[in-house]
Amino acid sequence: MAIILGIDPGSLLTGYGVVQQQGSRFEYRSSGCIRLPKADLAERLQIIFQGVTELIQQHQPTVFAIEQVFMARNADSALKLGQARGAAIVAATNAGLAVFEYSARQVKQAVVGTGAADKVQVQHMVKAMLKLPGTPQADAADALAVALCHGHTQQSLINLAGQARKTVRGRLR
Repeated sequence: MAIILGIDPGSLLTGYGVVQQQGSRFEYRSSGCIRLPKADLAERLQIIFQGVTELIQQHQPTVFAIEQVFMARNADSALKLGQARGAAIVAATNAGLAVFEYSARQVKQAVVGTGAADKVQVQHMVKAMLKLPGTPQADAADALAVALCHGHTQQSLINLAGQARKTVRGRLR
């Protein structure tokens, strides 16, 4: 069993999602957003670090997954996003968690089936996959999607390893 903390970093709003995975089954645990004030960047980074640290203490995840930075048209925004990611990653590594990073395209592919999915499609699929009674807020849904992406990726690797073992055993006989 794994408890996965997924993070969708942002310099104004950082989404989080916690799911429990057992084999190919996922169970919703928690989600929401760390809302950041219109303060200087250093203060916002401290709030992200403290918020992620509190989430780790509260939910005791076994693994941490975060969305990678994508290069947008605005380099300054990308740099701030990278710093927000860094604050969250430091909180995870301070807690001894393994950190896994996924591109937005990988996350969308794992959850929706296409890397070009929009936010509404991600929200819909997260709601359906986790059997949620309502549609999660967009940043929380993105964070849950990151957690689901990690779980699906790890399960695929386990399945591939099992198939490879069977193939090797078959050749040895």
